[in-house]
Amino acid sequence: MKLKRYEGNPILKPKPKNDWESENVFNPTVVYDRGLFHLLYRGMGRDGISRIGYAVSIDGFDFFRFDKPVIVPKQIQEPLGCEDPRVVKIENVFYMTYTAYSERGVRIALASTENFVQWERYRIEWEAINNKDAVLFPEKIGGKYVLLHRPMLGEHMSIGIAYSDNLIVWYGQREIMAHGEEGSWEGKKIGAGAQPIKTDKGWLLLYHGVDEANVYRLGAAMFSLEDPSKLLYRHPEPILEPEMDYEIRGAVPNVVFACGACEVYNKYYIYYGGADSVVCVATVAKDELLALF
Repeated sequence: MKLKRYEGNPILKPKPKNDWESENVFNPTVVYDRGLFHLLYRGMGRDGISRIGYAVSIDGFDFFRFDKPVIVPKQIQEPLGCEDPRVVKIENVFYMTYTAYSERGVRIALASTENFVQWERYRIEWEAINNKDAVLFPEKIGGKYVLLHRPMLGEHMSIGIAYSDNLIVWYGQREIMAHGEEGSWEGKKIGAGAQPIKTDKGWLLLYHGVDEANVYRLGAAMFSLEDPSKLLYRHPEPILEPEMDYEIRGAVPNVVFACGACEVYNKYYIYYGGADSVVCVATVAKDELLALF
């Protein structure tokens, strides 16, 4: 099974008139709420610093795009950039995890909003290690907030889990899904992609896998609804891989990198970056994707 690319891809391209997103726009996240697709994406200008932009759509393909970024780097936490957002709605608040880039390395960052324009930053407590690909589950599980992340320890990197009572202090960190066998499409590293999606079969996770040639592909796995640290099934083949020119050629070649997905009318919309340069979308019928599990 393969995802179906939108024929009008890319749906967003760099905007030369906006300095902050004049070079590359990529790695989008999405949440569908009250009939609208809310898209947050990483924009990069000539200064090489990433900021987070916002766009909105009725149909999921044609987006109205705001000219100014909604998240810009703060000098203390992330002077070198805000990267790779992932957004969920928990109760009536939208929470966005992203990667904060500074001279210390990369860290997990968190912000929240009710309108996608005004954002509140959180100073979460986490051990001082490089860490990224963080995404929240879209509801509390067992009364706790749950987060997937990827500590950057050693050459090979895998997906971990953590828990919190207040979104600030995190505990219980441990690995729950390892990278694939050496030589496989996910043999070098893996990381959480889109926010987990609740299904009758479990929590659906779309994730990225990287091989030794640094080709990024998209995979799918299923975790237990009651215990999200329990991996139920991992589809052995990628469901999307670089094939189109806009995925093969760009700032970083041979990359499809999803940070967001949503379910609308029994169809999944998966938003991804192509070659770290443009924003794209692919779709698949819900039943077709869940048939893998």
